[in-house]
Amino acid sequence: MNAVSRSARLLFLLGAAVFFGLPLLWLVLAPTRTADDLTTGSSLGFGSLGNVGSAWDHLMSYNDGQITLWIGNSVFYTAASVALSLVLCVPAGYVLAKHVFGGRKLLLTLSIVCMILPPAALVLPLYLEMNAFGLTGTPASVILPLSFYPFGVYLAYLHFAANLPDSLLDAGRVDGAGELRLFWSIGIPLAKPAIGLIAFFSFTRTWTDFFLPFVMLADDRTFTLQLGLMSLLQSTGAVNASSGFSDLDIHQPEAALAGLVACVPTLVAFLFAQRFLRTGLLAGAEKG
Repeated sequence: MNAVSRSARLLFLLGAAVFFGLPLLWLVLAPTRTADDLTTGSSLGFGSLGNVGSAWDHLMSYNDGQITLWIGNSVFYTAASVALSLVLCVPAGYVLAKHVFGGRKLLLTLSIVCMILPPAALVLPLYLEMNAFGLTGTPASVILPLSFYPFGVYLAYLHFAANLPDSLLDAGRVDGAGELRLFWSIGIPLAKPAIGLIAFFSFTRTWTDFFLPFVMLADDRTFTLQLGLMSLLQSTGAVNASSGFSDLDIHQPEAALAGLVACVPTLVAFLFAQRFLRTGLLAGAEKG
C-alpha cells in the first residue's frame, strides 16, 4: 500500500471518527453545562459535576420523578423478555440442529423469513393479536412479542450445528442419558457463547425498542424509558423552547442527561458481553 492510499484511508477514518464522535462527545459534556452555556458559548467544554446533579434534580421534578418509574419498567420488560427469549430460542435451536423431523426445513425457512421482515410490518398484526386476548396496555403486550426472536433461534441453530458433534450425543445415549439430560448436561454447557450472544442481542433489541411500546401502551405509568423520554421532551422545553407546555426547568442539559441514562445500560451490557461476543462470533470458524 503506497503512501497516498495510507493517507487517504487515514483521512477517511479520521473524518468518520469526527463525524460520529462529536455527537457522542456533546452528549457526555452537555449535562455538565447550563442551558445558557450551550446556547451562547461552546457546546464542547466541560462545565462542572454540580451541573450534572442539578440536571438530574430537574429531571426528577417531572411528574414527581416519573423517570425512575420508566427506568424500572424498562428493566422489568427487558429482563422478562430476555429470559423468555433464552427459554424459547436455545431449546428450539438445539432441536432444529440435532433432530430430524417433518417440517424441520419449513421451520428453518420461516425463521429466516421472520428475521428479514421489518419489525414495523409486524406491529399491526401483533396489536390485533394482543387486543384479541385483552392484553393491550399491559406489560405482557410488550414482553411477549419481544420474546419472539427468530434471530436468536437461528443463532442457536448455527451454534449447535457447528459445535455439538452427533457422536458426543450418541455416546450420551449409549450411557442411558435421555434427550432432556443430553440437552441440559451437554448442549447447554457448550452453548454458553451462543447464549451470551442471544442474551446481548435480545437485551439491546428490547431496551432500545420504541415503536412496539408506542403502539401497545397508552398509560404513561407503563411506559418504557424510551417512550417516556419522548413524552418528557414533547411536554417540556428540552428540545424546542417554544413547544414546551411545562414551566419545569428541563432544557438541553437535562435532555442530554436523559439520553445518557438511556444509553448506559446498553454500554454496560456490551462490556459484560464482550467475551461472549468474541467467542460466539468465532465459534465454528476453525476446522478440526
